[in-house]
Amino acid sequence: MKSLKITDYQKRLDIPANEHKVLDFWDQTDAFKKSIESRPESKSYVFYDGPPFATGLPHYGHLVASTTKDVFPRYWTMKGYRVSRQWGWDCHGLPVENIVEKNLGLETKKDIDDLGVDKFNDACQSIVLKYATEWKKTIRRLGRWVDMEHDYKTMEPWYMESLWWVFKQLWDQKLIYQGHKPMHICPRCSTPLSNFEVTQGYKDVKDISVTVEFELTDPGKVTNTKDRVFFLAWTTTPWTLPGNLLLALNPKTQYVLFKGSEPGKLYIAAKKRLADIVGDSDHHIIKEFAAKDLDNISYQPVFPYFQKTPQAFHTVLADFVTTNEGTGIVHIAPAFGEDDFAVGQKYQLPLVQHVGMDGKFTAAVTDFAGLLVKPKDDPSRTDILLIKYLASHDVLFSKQKITHSYPHCWRCDTPLLNYAADSWFVKVTKFKQQLLDNNQKINWLPRHIKNGRFGMWLENARDWAISRDRYWGTPLPIWQSDDGDTICIGSIKELEQLSGQKVTDLHKQYVDQLVINQDGKEYHRISQVLDCWFESGAMPYASFHYPFANKDLFEQNFPAQFISEGQDQTRGWFYTLHVLATALTMGTKPAIPVKEPTSSFKNCVVTGIVLAEDGKKMSKRLNNYPDPEMVMDKYGVDALRFYLLSSPVMKAGNINFSESGVGETSQKLVNILWNTFTFYKLYCPVTPVTTPQPKHVLDRWLVSRTHQLTLDVTKTLDGYDTITACRLLQDHVTDLSTWYLRRSRDRFKEDPASAGIFGWALHQLAILLAPLTPFITETIFQNLDGVGESIHLQSWPQANLHLIDSLLQEQMKTIRLVVQNVHQQRQQAGIKLRQPLASAQVTLYTDTPIDFNPELMELLKDEVNVKDITFNHLDRSEDAASTLKVVIDTNITPDLQAEGDARELVRQIQGMRKELGISVDQHIATILPDWPRGFTDYIKQKTLTKTLTKGKKLMVTPLS
Repeated sequence: MKSLKITDYQKRLDIPANEHKVLDFWDQTDAFKKSIESRPESKSYVFYDGPPFATGLPHYGHLVASTTKDVFPRYWTMKGYRVSRQWGWDCHGLPVENIVEKNLGLETKKDIDDLGVDKFNDACQSIVLKYATEWKKTIRRLGRWVDMEHDYKTMEPWYMESLWWVFKQLWDQKLIYQGHKPMHICPRCSTPLSNFEVTQGYKDVKDISVTVEFELTDPGKVTNTKDRVFFLAWTTTPWTLPGNLLLALNPKTQYVLFKGSEPGKLYIAAKKRLADIVGDSDHHIIKEFAAKDLDNISYQPVFPYFQKTPQAFHTVLADFVTTNEGTGIVHIAPAFGEDDFAVGQKYQLPLVQHVGMDGKFTAAVTDFAGLLVKPKDDPSRTDILLIKYLASHDVLFSKQKITHSYPHCWRCDTPLLNYAADSWFVKVTKFKQQLLDNNQKINWLPRHIKNGRFGMWLENARDWAISRDRYWGTPLPIWQSDDGDTICIGSIKELEQLSGQKVTDLHKQYVDQLVINQDGKEYHRISQVLDCWFESGAMPYASFHYPFANKDLFEQNFPAQFISEGQDQTRGWFYTLHVLATALTMGTKPAIPVKEPTSSFKNCVVTGIVLAEDGKKMSKRLNNYPDPEMVMDKYGVDALRFYLLSSPVMKAGNINFSESGVGETSQKLVNILWNTFTFYKLYCPVTPVTTPQPKHVLDRWLVSRTHQLTLDVTKTLDGYDTITACRLLQDHVTDLSTWYLRRSRDRFKEDPASAGIFGWALHQLAILLAPLTPFITETIFQNLDGVGESIHLQSWPQANLHLIDSLLQEQMKTIRLVVQNVHQQRQQAGIKLRQPLASAQVTLYTDTPIDFNPELMELLKDEVNVKDITFNHLDRSEDAASTLKVVIDTNITPDLQAEGDARELVRQIQGMRKELGISVDQHIATILPDWPRGFTDYIKQKTLTKTLTKGKKLMVTPLS
């Protein structure tokens, strides 16, 4: 077995190389497995891990997620809980299909059908784990403990069977229905998307808006003139105009009839919008109307394709019409858009779909048949053709380039269409209140997510479209007869019994061949597959193969204590987890036996986005971020982990990733911690005490400070707050090195008890840091205690409240503020610290005078090298802006100068000892040109000089 023992503490430790040794040590000692098995089965801590796709390589966002998912399982393991960690792979859905389509040169769904569903799905399955090896390498390098050998895959038949069971439970509760609703569809993928998928793909685009003239068939209804009269309607989607069937006006808005610059034409628009419509052109208002006076007035369609549609081509009143932009009149194409669809339903219009699911104009649109309405490479191309048509038919009033937010497919980046399509839905709106109630039981970090981003999303929750008109996914378990009767299947066994066939694979190419004959009817499976978000949202049950296996184990460990992902998952994985768990646990006889309805998780850490250093999105094309593997190999994983864990990204904030920031963390935390530890090993050859009994004021302070740190870090990690925990630990490492160690190094030679306390404090600190920086703490632990068992198998320390001396800590804090101010005063006066001063006056502004411990006063005088320090106390009201003020006596007497010179000589001799490589306990002979005779013994004692003689220059000789 490879050992982590260090043999030469004076040699610089190669941090990244040492981390590889730690990884081997964990593998060879089976540390991860032992960390689980050493904790009782009856005391479990459940963590759900959302499955990633292995069709891409891990990036910084994955590193944040994996670090978070490693810290808390390690922490709760050390607190005595059994924390099983199973890795999962997301295998189905459009992300995989899009890659295969590109690889095989498939452009449309027809291309897939021509190829064959079996061949297409086989190709999908072959690439699902394309980068699994790279993922395993990165996850291991990151130090994350998770079982990747016994992973779950959403494409496994047993996983899919549990999905069918979940679906059947919703079906039995009458929460599943088939509907024809306006949804965003991806024309390239020819399938609807759920509303939370749509929110992931919005981006600002440049489009062309048009104001179109719709001529009244009977102008006499609004004027007695012989001029032609037109309604002016505005739209940002010219491609929907061929499907226009109605015009809508706001019932509370005033409208005007006005004459513009074109002779023989009059126009109607909202009075409030008139100035923007006409701009600087000549015009005058002829007449004003209330909206109700313009209701149900017929007009001529601008395109001829559907002019015979019954009940069409007249005005209606609708509250959703606004006057914030446009003309106050909107055109209605009922097959496109939620508001348009509702109006069409209200007036019982037939559903005219002049665009197919493939995003192309249908054959009925004869002038543009077969054209993509929103081509991905040039989204405005078809709109421009339509605008030219309008202009040639003299019905184009105006056009304008606009920038607006438009939804795109979150996977293939194709512009989406809001399209009335068939889909299967979960009736989320039926139990929305229960979703809101369950959300109040969840501990969110940061807290504002509960009633903010997540809570507001729940408030506006719509029914969830869960079916996809695709191929590579879990098939909907619905068989349907010709007369519309349906059978929902909830298990493989049930399908085998009803079909009379053996079932080993649940994918589309297999189950679509199975026919059910029942009561004289023949049932065939419907064509759709499940939304892959349904698969990930059901992972708590499917990863256990519940309820077909592990039934008691699952029920005893549901819901999970902890989950974590990025803030985008408030509308993705967090949401689907929440919806499915709520549906499965509500009612008088819930599908999962629980006392009350619940979400599937109790605590959720929501992380933010890692951006490039310039604030832009990380992009391989722009090469604007350092390779994660390079960063880990240059600075070490501990530094990267701590850098991320201490950043705003841990509270749903964004972070501009800085390589120099990781380097700074390496220096200020990892290197200082290691250097502090190496000092202990080099100069404190004692075993750490297990029960410190401090006597010296610095030791008492360190023991108190360590127990306080234990109390505070435990509280913050219990609350899933790594940012505060990192700050506390970083401050302690700094204090331990720059204050305690620097003030104590001379004492350790004479006081082994203090050295033992120092070792105890290092031991405690290593354990507190272990979940966050697992590598360096493992190395320290193995060389400090030499027990062989991993630090991550140790128990989390308990703070002893009786050993926390709050008064001492506060006084030490004040003393250090005085030190800081005296050093500033010295610097301003140009006086080195080695030069003793006679006195200093300190004024403290406090509500209560401080009676300093005499030991602290001696410590202070020694630290600032001042013979006498006087404290004055003033009420805080005298100077509310200040805590203290310091004035030093800068008058240096000959005696003070001599002492300062002696101190400087000691520094020079010690420096030469180091240059010559003389060991710290070896005596020397020293030659000096001169020295203050009153400080001969002082110089000899401080430098281990046996003989001190006078010569031409400083010389140091080691003595045997």
